[in-house]
Amino acid sequence: MTAHFGFWDYFIFITYALLILGVGLWVSRDKKGHQKNAEDYFLASKSLPWWAIGASLIAANISAEQFIGMSGSGFASGLAIASYEWMAALTLLIVGKYFLPIFIEKGLYTIPEFVEKRYSTNLKTILAVFWIALYVFVNLTTVLYLGALALETIMGVPMVYGVLGLALFAAAYSLYGGLSAVAWTDVIQVVFLILGGLVTTYLALDTVSGGNGFLAGLTRVYEEVPDRFAMILDKSNPEFKNLPGIAVLVGGMWVANLYYWGFNQYIIQRTLAAKSLKEAQKGILLAAFLKLIIPLIVVIPGITAYVMINDPEIMASLGDAGLKNLPTLDQADKAYPWLLQFLPTGLKGVAFAALAAAIVSSLASMLNSTSTIFTMDIYKQYINKNANDKSTVGMGRISAGVALLIAALLAPQLGNLDQAFQFIQEYTGIVSPGILAVFMLGLFWKKTTNKAAIIGALSSIPIAMYFKVGPNGWSTSSLFVDVPFMDQMGYTFILTMVVIIIASLIQHHGKNDEKGIDIKKGLFKTSPVFNIGAFIVMIILVLLYSVFWNWYCLNP
Repeated sequence: MTAHFGFWDYFIFITYALLILGVGLWVSRDKKGHQKNAEDYFLASKSLPWWAIGASLIAANISAEQFIGMSGSGFASGLAIASYEWMAALTLLIVGKYFLPIFIEKGLYTIPEFVEKRYSTNLKTILAVFWIALYVFVNLTTVLYLGALALETIMGVPMVYGVLGLALFAAAYSLYGGLSAVAWTDVIQVVFLILGGLVTTYLALDTVSGGNGFLAGLTRVYEEVPDRFAMILDKSNPEFKNLPGIAVLVGGMWVANLYYWGFNQYIIQRTLAAKSLKEAQKGILLAAFLKLIIPLIVVIPGITAYVMINDPEIMASLGDAGLKNLPTLDQADKAYPWLLQFLPTGLKGVAFAALAAAIVSSLASMLNSTSTIFTMDIYKQYINKNANDKSTVGMGRISAGVALLIAALLAPQLGNLDQAFQFIQEYTGIVSPGILAVFMLGLFWKKTTNKAAIIGALSSIPIAMYFKVGPNGWSTSSLFVDVPFMDQMGYTFILTMVVIIIASLIQHHGKNDEKGIDIKKGLFKTSPVFNIGAFIVMIILVLLYSVFWNWYCLNP
């Protein structure tokens, strides 16, 4: 199935593309008498205002796996998948209040740089190499693949050309302009992303309601599939293995979220580029509010598509087009592309621009962070210790280009995977619990030693692999447990922390480590704006979970 694009669809999409490229290249230009230095290129001269930080955080985060993958999950299992977004809002508040003050006080360029200051150069290098490999071989490759798959499904663009087009689009402004180009274009990308997503959601719900509007459509969907609005899944639900009930609120999802939002270079780099700590925290707050509405544009369309294909009257009104590339429970990821074909001319271009914005902004963010880690933590550390700003910025551009080339060559090979989104979760979920344990104890427990951190990081891999044996069917022995993936992450995190604590106590006999962080009085004090905003976000979260947890119990 390919969507039929009219003149206005092409006009809107081309206008979007030219706008992004134009703004990106304009921001990238070297100002008269001033050549870009390392701080300009990698941290946008530490000049980003709060609204640019908030928009850029969301643009970097939302990509094809949300629009395609989360809509598919909404189609297959319902609103429970929205916990990834709503719990992220709470995680962002924690990062803003307790992590950012330490990072910004230390004047960091990269997350591995924090590891060097708290632990050692050796551990920093180990983690820097890991992150570069993860970004290139997992994140960049998967986003390129999913983005090209969306282009192929919606417009009929061959996979190879889709990968090439997206790679060149992202490279056109991000390689030259660095974080400034990425962050300022992200502000525009977010407008397209949210506007296009809301348009798709509104029209899908309007169709379900028979033309009676958004609220009528939402009410109809509620009435038709109440089971799709359970936020906490029961063990009998087939999706329990991915979203294991109450553990979503108090278990392993915290590992995934804290690692992603707190210690992921391509996310946290925006906050490190803020004008000030208060500005960074206000940006975090804006991102938390935006996270609350993301399920409306990436999950509700999937649930709506499920209602539509199970309603004979609606399917009859859609005609033969409605039967093309029809989503099923086994092929749920077709739900969002299937909906796009029914949008009116013009709005189809807006929706497609939203999808492209999500993909390209994530690519640009990952490229910039990959080059930042390689240049600052590998190149300047081992290859050219005396590199000047010109050499540093030049290497940043070269390393980003090489990373993009490798990812573009590998992306088409992912067609053999059943679920690309699971590919990301599988590989990051093995290592993220151990890395999170190293960071959390490094930040907040002064007795943590470098040797113990290395032991913990290395031991976390076999611990994680132990938990993967049972669920993956590698062994049926009673020695191995079969627990959901999210629980595996939680258990690995706890056991890794135990290993690090024991090793630290043995090494220093309970004494503080010389590199332990002193938490100064008032370090975590936040402004009234942040406090009030955080309180509002938490109240909204409590209401959302109360409504969709208790509402379902009352309406089984």
